[in-house]
Amino acid sequence: MVTRIWRGWTTPENAAAYERLLLGEIFPAIAARLPEGYRGFSVNRRDSGREVEFLTTMWFDSLHAIKAFVGDDVETAHVPAKARELLVRFDARVAHYEQLVPPPAGLS
Repeated sequence: MVTRIWRGWTTPENAAAYERLLLGEIFPAIAARLPEGYRGFSVNRRDSGREVEFLTTMWFDSLHAIKAFVGDDVETAHVPAKARELLVRFDARVAHYEQLVPPPAGLS
């Protein structure tokens, strides 16, 4: 299993709207179009006062499954236009890790 990690930052004023967009539109759309090899996601949020950081983690069976998601350059970040409107900055590239220990049951 491969873990895909990405971060984006927004203002405190846009944080709730961005969270709603992630959970209500972006991740459901990903799940609907990539059922094979996509295993789920988690979202973490950290408020530093001046900005709010979102860290997303996605799990895939393989790099082949990630290629079905973003194309041959698997490190390309998938940041829809609606998300870009709410973000102050974001990682243009993602990091991939080999999953050595799976998340606890029910969390992925």
